[in-house]
Amino acid sequence: QVQLQESGPGLVKPSQTLSLTCTVSGGSIATEHYYWTWIRQPPGKGLEWIGYITYSGSTYYSPSLKSRTSISRDWVKNQFTLQLSSVTPEDTAVYYCARGRSCSGYVCYGGWDYWGQGTQVTVSS
Repeated sequence: QVQLQESGPGLVKPSQTLSLTCTVSGGSIATEHYYWTWIRQPPGKGLEWIGYITYSGSTYYSPSLKSRTSISRDWVKNQFTLQLSSVTPEDTAVYYCARGRSCSGYVCYGGWDYWGQGTQVTVSS
């Protein structure tokens, strides 16, 4: 059974960097053909895809967030992280990590079969 769990500060001040970690258990992030993904959902809005990192360390980001986004991995800890810089209140959302399948660009034809429970991040002074 694969499990993902998000962790990190729930409150971030404007202009600072949002940093979250996804810890994966029951499977290795080094396994080929998986796309370790960050997705968020602002209040009252739909899901927004942020980006992913592959087993090899290759990354792909949403064009609207690319300039502020960095996703990295730690093979030893079996974790991958999200850093979103220069945040504003519009970045307030529930942030999810998930495992994608059969991805090309931002489209994952196989969907995301495993998700974390999500973590609320509020950007406020």
